[in-house]
Amino acid sequence: MLAFGGSLLPALSLLSRQSHAQASLSKARVLQGPMLGAVTPTSIQVWVRVSDEFLVAIAISESPHFEEQHITQPLRAQVADDLAVTIFASDLKPGTRYFYRVLLDGERGGYATEVPVHYFVTAPDPGSPAVFSVATGSCARYAEDPDQMVWRAVDSANPDLFVWLGDNIYGDSAQATVLSEEYQRQRGARLYQSIAPRTPQLAIWDDHDFGINNGDRTNPFKDRALSTFRKYWANPAYGLDDTAGVFFEYQYGGVDFFFLDVRYYRDPNSAPDVEGKTMLGAAQKHWLKTRLKASSAPFKVMLSGSGWSAAKGPGGDSWSAFVTERNELFDYVRDEGINGVVLVSGDTHVAELNAIPWSDKGGYDYYDLTSSPLAQGTSDSFLERRPEARIRQVYFGSVNFGLLTFDMRSADPLLEYNVINYRGEAVWEPLRLHASELVNGVATWKEKMDELSRSRYESAIKGGEYYEPLPYFQ
Repeated sequence: MLAFGGSLLPALSLLSRQSHAQASLSKARVLQGPMLGAVTPTSIQVWVRVSDEFLVAIAISESPHFEEQHITQPLRAQVADDLAVTIFASDLKPGTRYFYRVLLDGERGGYATEVPVHYFVTAPDPGSPAVFSVATGSCARYAEDPDQMVWRAVDSANPDLFVWLGDNIYGDSAQATVLSEEYQRQRGARLYQSIAPRTPQLAIWDDHDFGINNGDRTNPFKDRALSTFRKYWANPAYGLDDTAGVFFEYQYGGVDFFFLDVRYYRDPNSAPDVEGKTMLGAAQKHWLKTRLKASSAPFKVMLSGSGWSAAKGPGGDSWSAFVTERNELFDYVRDEGINGVVLVSGDTHVAELNAIPWSDKGGYDYYDLTSSPLAQGTSDSFLERRPEARIRQVYFGSVNFGLLTFDMRSADPLLEYNVINYRGEAVWEPLRLHASELVNGVATWKEKMDELSRSRYESAIKGGEYYEPLPYFQ
């Protein structure tokens, strides 16, 4: 039998039917969602926005016919929260498909009868090595692309998780109501409805959902943006008890994911890149180092809204303006013997796969896997950028998303990465990384290059026609 939050609620009749006076005059309906949030082997979070201050709950069953069902503890939707609630259900079984539906004031009355039955699958048992996939994406500008055909391709890929890497909306406003409206428009995108109810989703932000283009810690309304962000996502955590932000740690299928907040504490990009300049802030950086060192996972994925490579150059809106702090992190990973770190990022309006060689510094090579955009025009600005090493040539042919597939079944687990366009086509030869290749003293970046990238790299070294010589290699 299923229990939620430690208490068993076996019947619909146990739900309170008491509503505020205005809610009793409203037709109960779901406005946006349901959208799945953080999933574990034994729990799930479900986000939903409704039409008034109703009591919201989720009925869950292992049967699509709900012969036996159990109800989560109901939560009252509040106007102060934009009538959005996140429902938590626990005491589930690992790797199991459950069916669910939204209940408003204990029933599906009024327009709520139109809400269909959805399903989710809990995360695999940590003791049973699995194969699973994680889709990633950034830069979803509803105003430019309200159709968002990329979601058909995401639906076909059927990932176990979807990760939003920032610029999830283009809010760009000091007004919380504007940020909220942009979230609501994005949640209502027609083709997005295919994955929202059944694909667990986690999110960090970048500048446009932080509220200001290229924003940093000086953003005077960053707390307003954070409050709005928390209303619209169902992450497992938001920062620490004493440290605000959107960063958190998450485990799935034997892989540890470290979601970073690269805006709230960020110094201005234009500040001199010297010791003490920070993207993460002291508390978040200490948390990250501590958690990386504590992790025994074969793969440790660090996710950042801003790109990790030096491509944008000094003062650019990426880690390229914070190379001192970035290299401090990379050296820490090397010096502490932390294996398996992989980098993921968004933002650039193109898809990239770059490497930051650290094997010649006694470490191993870091791969920055960048997917962008989901719903936005692509850019040719990459033509002026110089990453440390391109492993695949930039893809700017269409909107796209990243797809990381983890095979944890062998003694040497495998990560395979590619980018998928809106037609569902892989755009590159996949990158394949074994855990044994992400260990101090192992050099892999040259052998991982595709033929064109290798040719252009060799020409760059010679000062040939493709690139000027890359500073890293001089």
